[in-house]
Amino acid sequence: MVNSEATDTSEGASDGSWADRDGPGRSLMLAEILAQVSREALQGDGLNDVLQRIVDVVQQRLPVAIASIILLDEARTHFVQEVFAGHLQLELPVALPWSIATGAAGRCARCGQAQLIADVDADPDYVSGNAAVRSEYILPIRHRERLLGVLNIESTRSDFFTPATCRVFDAIAEQVAGAIHLARIAAELEAANARLRELSMRDGLTGIANRRCFDERLASIWPLLAREGGVLALLLVDADCFKALNDADGHLRGDDCLRTLARVCASVAVRESDLAARYGGEEFVLLLPGCDEIAAARIAEMLRARVEAEAMHHPQSSVARHVTISIGVGVVRPTPSLRPEALIAAADGALYAAKAAGRNRVVVSTAATPVVAG
Repeated sequence: MVNSEATDTSEGASDGSWADRDGPGRSLMLAEILAQVSREALQGDGLNDVLQRIVDVVQQRLPVAIASIILLDEARTHFVQEVFAGHLQLELPVALPWSIATGAAGRCARCGQAQLIADVDADPDYVSGNAAVRSEYILPIRHRERLLGVLNIESTRSDFFTPATCRVFDAIAEQVAGAIHLARIAAELEAANARLRELSMRDGLTGIANRRCFDERLASIWPLLAREGGVLALLLVDADCFKALNDADGHLRGDDCLRTLARVCASVAVRESDLAARYGGEEFVLLLPGCDEIAAARIAEMLRARVEAEAMHHPQSSVARHVTISIGVGVVRPTPSLRPEALIAAADGALYAAKAAGRNRVVVSTAATPVVAG
């Protein structure tokens, strides 16, 4: 049980609505609470919020001192999570996670049956969290045959847990089980969708970002830099004479080469805001926010040198006996009137100039005249 900061020893339903009602009135109120629990179970944002809403309703609408939902681990041997609502100051008897060998809640989990404790002082397994508690009702939360946890209700009164109120808590436990099941399905679906999105943003061959990811990142960062007045650099990288490598050594060797180039490109895109992506075929791009011409040229030259140091044999290259790259660097300062295509055009023009100048080199452009580095 988690600690509550509240020190008031009064129970829920402090407006006296439960005490003021007769039998039929209380039955109507219990039906209303069940309906409210159902609504809350559908409105929560995530599992914790759903469970918190449910225990809040129970504790606030009924003369209940403590309402908690305690969830089990996958092995169903330990309690690992508790969601709590209540007016009593509690001392945690044991820290989470705690074994189901401990306490009345553990007994409920072990036998899978509801535990009605009319007198907590007389129960051998009850572990006191507050001396004001007089009775307790603990019942399993089960979806189909799987035990998920327990619903724990504690009262400072010894006469609260009548058959009618217990039936309501039984129904609430079923709703909690359904809410947990749906929340977990939703979480699994969200995680699966996230994995699918991640896969859709990755290049299947090299494992780095793909063209779609690059396009989205450029589109998102452009207006931000336009507002802030920042600068943006783009390195457009092309493997020299790559078709000749495929023709000479086969596509499997070419694929290995592309994976190596992707790894080296990623090794220089080290900041969180940087992005290395496969642009298509044997072309790669590096998006470098905040890099001016000098910094971008330095990174490009580092990349060119690292690829050369890999010494990947290229029997048909007209440039060298190993794989080399040509890099076009575009650098612009985005503005509301300038489109991202201007940056791509600058880098593309610089890459064309690098190839025309003999390949295996870096050319920098500021969307004006390309300049051969070095």
